[in-house]
Amino acid sequence: MKDNPLIQFMKQFHGKISSNIYTPFIGKSDLKHLAFLRSLEKELKTEKSLYISLQELNVVVFDFETTGFFPERGDQILSIGAVKVKNGQMSDSETFYSLVSHKEELSPSIKKLTGLDESELQTAPPLSEVLIHFYQFVKKDTLVAHHASHEKKFLQHANWKMFRKPYKHRIVDTSLVFSLVNSDKNVVSLDDYCRLSGLETRNRHHALGDARMTAKLWQLYLKKLRDEGCYTLKDVYERLARIK
Repeated sequence: MKDNPLIQFMKQFHGKISSNIYTPFIGKSDLKHLAFLRSLEKELKTEKSLYISLQELNVVVFDFETTGFFPERGDQILSIGAVKVKNGQMSDSETFYSLVSHKEELSPSIKKLTGLDESELQTAPPLSEVLIHFYQFVKKDTLVAHHASHEKKFLQHANWKMFRKPYKHRIVDTSLVFSLVNSDKNVVSLDDYCRLSGLETRNRHHALGDARMTAKLWQLYLKKLRDEGCYTLKDVYERLARIK
Protein backbone atom coordinates (compact mmCIF):
# COMPACT_ATOMS: atom_id res chain seq x y z
CA MET A 1 0.00 0.00 0.00
CA LYS A 2 1.34 3.41 -0.92
CA ASP A 3 2.36 5.39 2.14
CA ASN A 4 0.62 8.71 2.69
CA PRO A 5 0.89 11.62 5.12
CA LEU A 6 -1.96 10.38 7.33
CA ILE A 7 -0.07 7.19 8.02
CA GLN A 8 3.02 9.17 8.93
CA PHE A 9 1.37 11.33 11.56
CA MET A 10 -0.75 8.52 12.96
CA LYS A 11 2.49 6.68 13.72
CA GLN A 12 3.02 9.37 16.33
CA PHE A 13 -0.46 9.04 17.83
CA HIS A 14 0.82 7.08 20.82
CA GLY A 15 4.54 7.25 20.07
CA LYS A 16 7.39 9.64 20.69
CA ILE A 17 8.85 9.98 17.19
CA SER A 18 9.88 13.53 16.38
CA SER A 19 7.48 15.28 14.03
CA ASN A 20 10.44 16.91 12.30
CA ILE A 21 11.08 13.65 10.48
CA TYR A 22 7.72 13.77 8.73
CA THR A 23 6.87 17.46 8.49
CA PRO A 24 8.39 18.00 5.00
CA PHE A 25 6.01 15.42 3.54
CA ILE A 26 2.67 16.63 4.88
CA GLY A 27 0.48 19.49 3.75
CA LYS A 28 -1.22 22.22 5.73
CA SER A 29 -4.49 20.32 6.18
CA ASP A 30 -2.61 17.25 7.42
CA LEU A 31 -0.67 19.39 9.89
CA LYS A 32 -4.01 20.39 11.40
CA HIS A 33 -4.87 16.71 11.76
CA LEU A 34 -1.51 16.10 13.38
CA ALA A 35 -2.11 18.87 15.91
CA PHE A 36 -5.54 17.44 16.67
CA LEU A 37 -4.20 13.93 17.26
CA ARG A 38 -1.41 15.19 19.51
CA SER A 39 -3.97 17.06 21.58
CA LEU A 40 -6.23 14.02 21.70
CA GLU A 41 -3.36 11.83 22.84
CA LYS A 42 -2.73 14.12 25.81
CA GLU A 43 -6.42 14.19 26.70
CA LEU A 44 -6.72 10.40 26.57
CA LYS A 45 -3.82 10.04 28.97
CA THR A 46 -5.75 12.04 31.56
CA GLU A 47 -9.27 10.83 30.78
CA LYS A 48 -11.39 10.30 33.86
CA SER A 49 -14.39 8.49 32.38
CA LEU A 50 -14.32 5.82 35.11
CA TYR A 51 -15.33 8.35 37.76
CA ILE A 52 -17.86 10.49 35.90
CA SER A 53 -21.55 9.90 36.61
CA LEU A 54 -22.98 7.65 33.90
CA GLN A 55 -25.77 10.17 33.38
CA GLU A 56 -23.22 12.90 32.70
CA LEU A 57 -20.75 10.77 30.76
CA ASN A 58 -20.57 11.82 27.10
CA VAL A 59 -20.31 8.77 24.88
CA VAL A 60 -20.21 7.92 21.19
CA VAL A 61 -22.24 4.82 20.37
CA PHE A 62 -20.92 3.22 17.19
CA ASP A 63 -21.26 0.20 14.92
CA PHE A 64 -19.37 -1.41 12.04
CA GLU A 65 -20.70 -3.38 9.12
CA THR A 66 -18.02 -5.79 7.94
CA THR A 67 -17.51 -8.59 5.42
CA GLY A 68 -17.11 -11.12 8.24
CA PHE A 69 -15.81 -11.64 11.76
CA PHE A 70 -12.08 -12.17 11.28
CA PRO A 71 -9.96 -9.17 10.17
CA GLU A 72 -6.83 -11.28 10.58
CA ARG A 73 -8.19 -13.52 7.81
CA GLY A 74 -8.92 -10.63 5.47
CA ASP A 75 -12.41 -9.52 6.51
CA GLN A 76 -12.84 -5.76 6.13
CA ILE A 77 -14.87 -2.83 7.45
CA LEU A 78 -17.56 -1.73 4.99
CA SER A 79 -19.18 1.12 6.90
CA ILE A 80 -19.01 3.01 10.20
CA GLY A 81 -21.95 4.64 11.92
CA ALA A 82 -22.00 6.56 15.21
CA VAL A 83 -24.19 8.85 17.31
CA LYS A 84 -23.41 10.95 20.38
CA VAL A 85 -25.18 10.64 23.71
CA LYS A 86 -24.72 13.70 25.92
CA ASN A 87 -25.99 13.90 29.48
CA GLY A 88 -27.96 10.73 28.91
CA GLN A 89 -29.73 11.98 25.77
CA MET A 90 -29.07 10.88 22.20
CA SER A 91 -28.18 13.78 19.92
CA ASP A 92 -29.82 13.19 16.53
CA SER A 93 -27.96 16.18 15.14
CA GLU A 94 -24.55 14.71 15.97
CA THR A 95 -24.11 11.58 13.91
CA PHE A 96 -21.38 10.04 11.81
CA TYR A 97 -21.75 7.72 8.85
CA SER A 98 -19.41 6.69 6.09
CA LEU A 99 -18.99 3.85 3.66
CA VAL A 100 -15.47 2.46 3.29
CA SER A 101 -13.75 1.69 0.01
CA HIS A 102 -13.98 -2.00 -0.92
CA LYS A 103 -12.84 -3.19 -4.34
CA GLU A 104 -13.71 -6.88 -4.06
CA GLU A 105 -17.01 -8.59 -4.73
CA LEU A 106 -19.30 -8.96 -1.73
CA SER A 107 -20.76 -12.31 -0.84
CA PRO A 108 -24.51 -12.66 -1.50
CA SER A 109 -25.16 -13.11 2.24
CA ILE A 110 -23.38 -9.86 3.16
CA LYS A 111 -25.18 -7.95 0.41
CA LYS A 112 -28.51 -9.25 1.65
CA LEU A 113 -27.71 -8.59 5.30
CA THR A 114 -26.33 -5.05 4.95
CA GLY A 115 -28.08 -3.85 1.81
CA LEU A 116 -24.71 -2.61 0.54
CA ASP A 117 -23.61 -2.93 -3.07
CA GLU A 118 -20.14 -3.05 -4.68
CA SER A 119 -20.81 -0.01 -6.86
CA GLU A 120 -21.27 2.35 -3.91
CA LEU A 121 -18.31 0.91 -2.00
CA GLN A 122 -15.88 1.23 -4.90
CA THR A 123 -16.21 5.03 -4.87
CA ALA A 124 -16.15 5.36 -1.06
CA PRO A 125 -13.12 6.89 0.74
CA PRO A 126 -10.30 4.62 1.96
CA LEU A 127 -10.40 3.25 5.50
CA SER A 128 -7.48 5.41 6.67
CA GLU A 129 -9.39 8.56 5.71
CA VAL A 130 -12.66 7.34 7.23
CA LEU A 131 -10.93 6.46 10.51
CA ILE A 132 -9.38 9.92 10.78
CA HIS A 133 -12.80 11.53 10.36
CA PHE A 134 -14.27 9.05 12.85
CA TYR A 135 -11.57 9.91 15.43
CA GLN A 136 -12.26 13.60 14.90
CA PHE A 137 -15.94 12.97 15.56
CA VAL A 138 -15.24 10.92 18.70
CA LYS A 139 -12.45 13.08 20.15
CA LYS A 140 -12.02 12.01 23.79
CA ASP A 141 -15.56 10.75 24.38
CA THR A 142 -15.98 7.20 25.64
CA LEU A 143 -16.92 4.70 22.95
CA VAL A 144 -19.89 2.33 23.38
CA ALA A 145 -20.84 -0.63 21.19
CA HIS A 146 -23.02 -3.73 21.44
CA HIS A 147 -20.81 -6.84 21.61
CA ALA A 148 -17.89 -4.43 21.34
CA SER A 149 -15.28 -7.17 20.91
CA HIS A 150 -16.19 -7.21 17.20
CA GLU A 151 -15.57 -3.49 16.69
CA LYS A 152 -12.55 -3.48 18.96
CA LYS A 153 -10.92 -6.32 17.05
CA PHE A 154 -11.37 -4.54 13.72
CA LEU A 155 -10.13 -1.21 15.10
CA GLN A 156 -7.02 -2.79 16.58
CA HIS A 157 -6.29 -4.67 13.38
CA ALA A 158 -6.81 -1.61 11.16
CA ASN A 159 -4.70 0.65 13.37
CA TRP A 160 -1.84 -1.80 13.51
CA LYS A 161 -1.95 -2.58 9.80
CA MET A 162 -2.03 1.04 8.66
CA PHE A 163 -0.44 2.99 11.50
CA ARG A 164 1.61 0.37 13.37
CA LYS A 165 -0.03 1.48 16.61
CA PRO A 166 -2.59 -0.25 18.87
CA TYR A 167 -5.95 1.42 19.40
CA LYS A 168 -6.20 2.47 23.04
CA HIS A 169 -9.48 4.35 23.28
CA ARG A 170 -11.84 3.03 25.96
CA ILE A 171 -14.70 0.96 24.49
CA VAL A 172 -17.64 -0.04 26.71
CA ASP A 173 -19.45 -3.26 25.75
CA THR A 174 -23.19 -2.83 26.29
CA SER A 175 -23.78 -6.59 26.28
CA LEU A 176 -21.71 -6.80 29.48
CA VAL A 177 -23.16 -3.65 31.05
CA PHE A 178 -26.76 -4.66 30.33
CA SER A 179 -26.15 -8.14 31.78
CA LEU A 180 -25.97 -6.56 35.23
CA VAL A 181 -29.63 -5.63 34.91
CA ASN A 182 -30.81 -8.73 33.03
CA SER A 183 -28.82 -11.39 34.87
CA ASP A 184 -31.87 -13.66 35.06
CA LYS A 185 -32.71 -13.48 31.34
CA ASN A 186 -31.12 -15.08 28.28
CA VAL A 187 -30.61 -11.90 26.26
CA VAL A 188 -27.91 -11.80 23.58
CA SER A 189 -28.63 -9.93 20.36
CA LEU A 190 -29.51 -6.30 19.79
CA ASP A 191 -32.92 -7.47 18.60
CA ASP A 192 -33.43 -9.34 21.89
CA TYR A 193 -32.60 -6.27 23.97
CA CYS A 194 -34.87 -4.05 21.87
CA ARG A 195 -37.71 -6.54 22.20
CA LEU A 196 -37.20 -6.80 25.96
CA SER A 197 -37.15 -3.01 26.27
CA GLY A 198 -40.18 -2.42 24.06
CA LEU A 199 -38.18 -0.63 21.36
CA GLU A 200 -39.02 -0.96 17.70
CA THR A 201 -36.10 -2.24 15.63
CA ARG A 202 -35.43 -0.08 12.60
CA ASN A 203 -32.64 -0.03 10.00
CA ARG A 204 -31.04 -3.19 11.36
CA HIS A 205 -27.61 -4.10 9.98
CA HIS A 206 -27.08 -0.54 8.82
CA ALA A 207 -24.14 0.90 10.77
CA LEU A 208 -25.90 4.14 11.74
CA GLY A 209 -29.23 2.39 12.28
CA ASP A 210 -27.68 -0.11 14.70
CA ALA A 211 -25.74 2.67 16.44
CA ARG A 212 -28.98 4.58 17.01
CA MET A 213 -30.74 1.50 18.39
CA THR A 214 -27.85 0.81 20.76
CA ALA A 215 -27.87 4.46 21.84
CA LYS A 216 -31.59 4.24 22.68
CA LEU A 217 -30.91 1.15 24.78
CA TRP A 218 -28.00 2.92 26.50
CA GLN A 219 -30.34 5.75 27.49
CA LEU A 220 -32.86 3.31 28.97
CA TYR A 221 -30.26 1.32 30.86
CA LEU A 222 -28.63 4.34 32.50
CA LYS A 223 -31.56 4.56 34.92
CA LYS A 224 -31.65 0.79 35.39
CA LEU A 225 -27.95 0.78 36.26
CA ARG A 226 -28.46 3.57 38.77
CA ASP A 227 -31.24 1.52 40.37
CA GLU A 228 -28.73 -1.34 40.67
CA GLY A 229 -26.30 0.93 42.52
CA CYS A 230 -23.99 1.55 39.55
CA TYR A 231 -23.38 5.27 39.24
CA THR A 232 -20.08 5.27 37.30
CA LEU A 233 -18.16 2.99 34.93
CA LYS A 234 -15.94 2.12 37.88
CA ASP A 235 -19.00 0.79 39.71
CA VAL A 236 -20.00 -1.20 36.62
CA TYR A 237 -16.58 -2.80 36.16
CA GLU A 238 -16.29 -3.64 39.85
CA ARG A 239 -19.72 -5.28 39.80
CA LEU A 240 -18.84 -7.27 36.68
CA ALA A 241 -15.60 -8.43 38.28
CA ARG A 242 -17.51 -9.78 41.28
CA ILE A 243 -19.93 -11.87 39.22
CA LYS A 244 -17.36 -13.43 36.89
